[in-house]
Amino acid sequence: MAKSKAVSAKEKKESFLPYLKRHKWMYLLMLPGVIYLIIFKYVPMGGLIISFQNYSPYLGILGSEWVGLEHFKNFFMNPDFKMLLVNTFSISIMNLIFFFPMPIILALLLNEVKNRFLKKSIQTMIYVPHFISMVIVASLTFTLLNVESGAITHLVSMITGETPEFLSDPKYFRWIIVIQNIWKETGWGMIIFLAALAGVDTQLYEAAQVDGAGKLRQMWHITLPAIKSTIIIMLIMKVGTLLNTGFEQIFLMKNSLNASVAEVFDTYVYTLGITQGAFSYSTAVGMFKSVVATVMVLGTNWICKKCGETGLY
Repeated sequence: MAKSKAVSAKEKKESFLPYLKRHKWMYLLMLPGVIYLIIFKYVPMGGLIISFQNYSPYLGILGSEWVGLEHFKNFFMNPDFKMLLVNTFSISIMNLIFFFPMPIILALLLNEVKNRFLKKSIQTMIYVPHFISMVIVASLTFTLLNVESGAITHLVSMITGETPEFLSDPKYFRWIIVIQNIWKETGWGMIIFLAALAGVDTQLYEAAQVDGAGKLRQMWHITLPAIKSTIIIMLIMKVGTLLNTGFEQIFLMKNSLNASVAEVFDTYVYTLGITQGAFSYSTAVGMFKSVVATVMVLGTNWICKKCGETGLY
């Protein structure tokens, strides 16, 4: 028995090289992505050690003073901690509630369009904004919402008799960020769900029609269950990026008047680390955000598997 196991293990070991040779082009295509991840994702992790030091560029990592968890303690006791947590989670949860379902809804609606040309045209128009730079999106937002010449601002003013200050009033900031995300990324996210819908067996719809099921019942009992695993995987990945509110977008839309609701972890790290040179403290803040995101991914994945669904891994 032990001998047969040893032979089996040897065969598996020897079969790897032929397998690698047979699929060499697949691994070659994967190589650039692997190199990118190693250089830009894994190698920089070595710099996290400075979050436990009073890092000085002149002394370097090896020569800087070791302070342990001091920067983490200072961050948790800082009044900014609560503000950052509230602001970041507010924007992220609003994105999760309003933005995450939009690609699913659009994919379901577009799946019902039978005219192939019309379907492709609508799909193209919807996902084109994904390729527009966030700088352009911010410029369009300023053009439409500024008090002096903004078209939307003037329209609201004509209807209500009041001139809202969309760009400076903190109560509008989070909604503007969410609407920007919906407009820019909904079409791109829709592609994944359309691909999942392409694999649904059409015979199921035909059988449902024979049984008298309408479009809504077909969607509820056939389409949604068929793409449920894709929705769950995308939800887990979305939860993992819950604290990533998008530095560029927030940075472009933030100003001194709405800073009370616009300051998030990403902009806070930039302000402290780059503009003020607090490298160790800002690294500790970034590390805290990454650890929380990891825990949220693992927790969401565990909950999904406990509920009998297919997790991310």
